[in-house]
Amino acid sequence: MPITYRLAKDFNVAANIIRAQVAPNQIGTLVVELSGDIDELEAAIEWMRSQEITVLLASREISIDEDSCVHCGLCTGICPTEALTLDKDTFKLTFTRSRCIVCEQCIPTCPVNAISINL
Repeated sequence: MPITYRLAKDFNVAANIIRAQVAPNQIGTLVVELSGDIDELEAAIEWMRSQEITVLLASREISIDEDSCVHCGLCTGICPTEALTLDKDTFKLTFTRSRCIVCEQCIPTCPVNAISINL
């Protein structure tokens, strides 16, 4: 089913695909950022649920263990919103929580497991 097409055409909701693990005729996972009018967003989410699509809203949060982080910068290369950056002067990792969309791509990238998810 062309979900992102239906969201755009039927609900005027833009879907920015952050991560996708989808195979034909299989159950998959799609992490998307939705934007549009709040009433249209609610209608789009209701429609997805009516199509037996499990919708989870991002209520989780990324956490960085400052004591474990070695400021290598590997996570900054994978972060799609640049919520994780290296300070140009100090080369220390900076986390801008308001930019984070909790796509979780940084978690497996961290070589010292300093990044985790808070539920």
